[in-house]
Amino acid sequence: MKTTQTMKNYILILLTLWTTIDLSAQDNKDINQEIKAIENGLMKNIQVKGQEFQTFNITERMEFHKVPGVSIAVIENGKLKWAKGYGYANTETETMIDEETLFQAGSISKPIAALSALKLYDEGKVKLDVDVNTYLKTWKVPDSRHTVSEKVSLEKLLTHTAGMTVHGFPGYQQQDTFPKINDVLNGNGNTGQIEVDTLPGSIWRYSGGGYTVMEKVVEDVSGLALEDYMEKNILHPMGMKNSTYQQPISEKYQNNISAAYDRSGALIEGLWNNYPEQAAAGLWTTPSEIANYIIEIQEIKKGKKDGILSSETIDLMLTKHKNGWGLGPSLQNEGDSLLFGHGGKNAGFTNNMLASVNQGYGVIVMTNADNGGALINEIENAIANHYNWPTSSLTIVDILNLSDDQLLPFAGKYELKERGLSINMQIVDNHLSAMTPVGKLKLAPLTETQFIDMNSGNKIDFIVDDKVTGLVVNGRITLTKAE
Repeated sequence: MKTTQTMKNYILILLTLWTTIDLSAQDNKDINQEIKAIENGLMKNIQVKGQEFQTFNITERMEFHKVPGVSIAVIENGKLKWAKGYGYANTETETMIDEETLFQAGSISKPIAALSALKLYDEGKVKLDVDVNTYLKTWKVPDSRHTVSEKVSLEKLLTHTAGMTVHGFPGYQQQDTFPKINDVLNGNGNTGQIEVDTLPGSIWRYSGGGYTVMEKVVEDVSGLALEDYMEKNILHPMGMKNSTYQQPISEKYQNNISAAYDRSGALIEGLWNNYPEQAAAGLWTTPSEIANYIIEIQEIKKGKKDGILSSETIDLMLTKHKNGWGLGPSLQNEGDSLLFGHGGKNAGFTNNMLASVNQGYGVIVMTNADNGGALINEIENAIANHYNWPTSSLTIVDILNLSDDQLLPFAGKYELKERGLSINMQIVDNHLSAMTPVGKLKLAPLTETQFIDMNSGNKIDFIVDDKVTGLVVNGRITLTKAE
């Protein structure tokens, strides 16, 4: 009797194992089919009304955009569904990208680094609405006429409303002298002094300089270098054990790391740049590990009690300030449809993450090229279309037919002097075209003065009085036409 029962138990175990293996194999088959459909379903942001709808294969679009390597992670139902790498981490050594390959996150460093300040707030060590000079020790925000009535606070730094200078950082090549954080703050690196030149709280203006001040607050209050504080208190507790804010990155992380490529697809000198502005641009990570950050936020919102931050602090983080910005991430939509995310751009790396706060989905795409932006849009459109997410950037437009003579007044040089930016608008193949720091514009007319970038979907409104005097990008950024 005992032997018979033992045999029954054994058979039951075998059947359970067989069923589990069979289901797992079916799940893998289904996921592989999903991935294949997405890989062959890339879509440009802009489709022209009346023209045949176009889809592309990821490999051909990587070649078209001159992007050697891509890594993708997809979250569904609050879990990592799949992750995959494509192409080359290094074309010279023929090292391939996989899901564990490290990329520079660029400005995606910011919302994750913001957790350090929020952690200190959670622990009662800082307040979000207090003058940060209260916490700063070896460096202070310089006094100016703008700080007499309003002070710089952590809340303003995290939401880009502190009125601080320095939009972003170019990085340092391997042979360059590597400045310390106080040198960066004082303008003794390769960017200007980080200071307040506008009344704090009065406007939204993106500032990597502000996040460097936030980094200094975290270091002074915690007594730890940012990379050490992040590893101990943020990254490792979230399961991001293959991620680091070390700058320069140590050799122990360099077994599987991507090199960086410029707009022509050429390897940049030294393989990658270094960024002493760690909170603003210094994270090395993977899409799968950024997924851990996203899932942590989603789980806390669903009621997780032992998360990286309290639910009350996460609610503060996800509250919109000026320009739809939270305490770290950018925010879109409202209520149950709320999305959080951030883009990232370092020399030779272009990335994006976007996720639902309440509906358990998200996507992270990282590329090792300056030209990665358009490719990321096409990948995200394919993923949104496949999973029926309301995040696609796909737009169907009705293009106005203007002759080259009608386009001619819009050609010329346009400048944004406060950022040292200029672009040269030219007529190419009956379109307006210009090279910008984030990619090539291909502008087609929607009206006689409004154009759309056929690559990104950004709308450009030209300012016309008696003549064309400037242009406005997405209703926010104004460039003046040079005489």
